[in-house]
Amino acid sequence: MKYAIYQMDIYPGDPEKNRQKVKEWMEQEVKKNNPDTVVLPEMWTTAYTLDDLDKYADSDGEPTKSFLRDLAKELNINIIGGSVANRVKDDFYNSSFVFDRSGKLVYEYDKVHLVPMLKEPKYLTGGQHVPEVFELEGVKMGLIICYDLRFPEVVRTLALEGAQVLHIVAEWPDARTNHWVNLQIARAIENQMYVISSNRVGSYNGTRFCGNSMAIDPWGDVLKQGSDDREETLTTQLDLEKVKQVRNDVPIFSSRVPHLYKTGL
Repeated sequence: MKYAIYQMDIYPGDPEKNRQKVKEWMEQEVKKNNPDTVVLPEMWTTAYTLDDLDKYADSDGEPTKSFLRDLAKELNINIIGGSVANRVKDDFYNSSFVFDRSGKLVYEYDKVHLVPMLKEPKYLTGGQHVPEVFELEGVKMGLIICYDLRFPEVVRTLALEGAQVLHIVAEWPDARTNHWVNLQIARAIENQMYVISSNRVGSYNGTRFCGNSMAIDPWGDVLKQGSDDREETLTTQLDLEKVKQVRNDVPIFSSRVPHLYKTGL
């Protein structure tokens, strides 16, 4: 499966301009690299304009759902749709949508872990369901959003349910770049899965974001890594047989003794 990861800067509070930017990028990538799957970053329609969610957020996923659905069908690509600010009744969520080549919505997720450092809990409501496994082209996958990366139990659950690829969409700040890079590598190694991430670049409201979007294989080897300060596209090809090989060579899942582990703490 061939991926194209968009490490983009975001126009704050201008969803229409960001949608046009994403549309043009996808069209160019399909012509240039013909990817199977594209990946967008977190909050790509608005950036972290949390004070103005009333003006800029989607409503029940629209217009983002229709926008991504139409692009998936038109361009014949799978879309890991980053995430967007999304109003549902009286609450705002940080929501992600995944579409297959036919334009079918195969998965949606509301970010569970909200970031105190970016004041998300003041403005957003946390999702009530942990990430679950979904499939694209017969491959079991998972998706988490930014701060979720700091909670390894979430990713382990996905791995135990058979996920071979983990997607991470983010607006991770450069003050904690080393955490961003090293935690991704750790998740790949400890769960023996591919990790594919899209993080934004640029800055907003005094926070600079660190880029370093990544593609990491199940051994923890970095296949591709973006810069920390410029827009770019990362392309990579996944060999899913490698997941099986690594899990066979180092059989951590059959070596587990879960009846000895404390849970629910």
